[in-house]
Amino acid sequence: MKIAVAGGAGFIGRALTEKLTEQGHELYILTRNPDNKPSKEHVTYVEWLGPNSSPEKSLSEIDAFINLAGESLNSRWTDKKKGEILNSRVESTKEIVRIIEAMDTKPQVYINASATGYYGTSYHHTFTEKSPLSGDDFLSAVVKKWEQEASAAMPMTRVVYSRFGMVLDSNDGALHRMLLPFKLFAGGRLGTGEQWISWIHIEDAARALIYCLETPAISGPVNFTAPQPVLMEEFGRTAADILKRPYFFPVPSNLLELALGEMAVLVTQGQKAVPAKLLENGFKFLYPELRPALENLLNTSPVSLKK
Repeated sequence: MKIAVAGGAGFIGRALTEKLTEQGHELYILTRNPDNKPSKEHVTYVEWLGPNSSPEKSLSEIDAFINLAGESLNSRWTDKKKGEILNSRVESTKEIVRIIEAMDTKPQVYINASATGYYGTSYHHTFTEKSPLSGDDFLSAVVKKWEQEASAAMPMTRVVYSRFGMVLDSNDGALHRMLLPFKLFAGGRLGTGEQWISWIHIEDAARALIYCLETPAISGPVNFTAPQPVLMEEFGRTAADILKRPYFFPVPSNLLELALGEMAVLVTQGQKAVPAKLLENGFKFLYPELRPALENLLNTSPVSLKK
């Protein structure tokens, strides 16, 4: 397949592009500056979001479009940062819809990144793809707007919203930050410990994206989470046990909120989101349970993505 990827330099994008190139697919990576990118077999860099860029000229016969572009969530959410988080997602998605509209031959599928933050937070509810929008926080509002922009492509192609939970990777993302206190022998419960963590191993995240590419029956929202979400208490104790570190320095929610601002909602609250649509369509997780996933990530560096 010929596949265009926006956000290919992010940690999910890197894992995905590695697997796709191993499988022999031809990739077109959208980037603001293609001139400083090293040439790679099966990879073509295409300029976009520039004042004079016309990426559609290089993407005339692609089979699929994947959008993983967006400002990182992993920093304090100031008003400026929140604007960047929202605008980067909305503007990149609008541009991709414009590119698809300009193509004579439309791609067969468009996968747009999203997040389980769509559902809001809850200590008690279990969320599937059929659950309605219930959140009233910043992240929920971002996801709602993000998916609305992507939905403009629906008359032209099959559209999938990949609602990512917490993507676990050994070298990047939330896991690296969460484990730092443990590595310093100062780990413990974050917040109440009763908040749900809907997580997914980076390898399963990349595999699930490819599965959605290759499965025409899948469309609309798809929860990218492992089948077995866990409470924060279990997450912390499991990580401490694998790292052979103590687990006795609890960090209260108010201190996390003081340190992280509004971003603290990502770790002090959560939601129990399950991947009903992936399971119904036959996707097989390599890491459905937390302990084997963390053992793989914490004992092997870098993570193998060749399975």
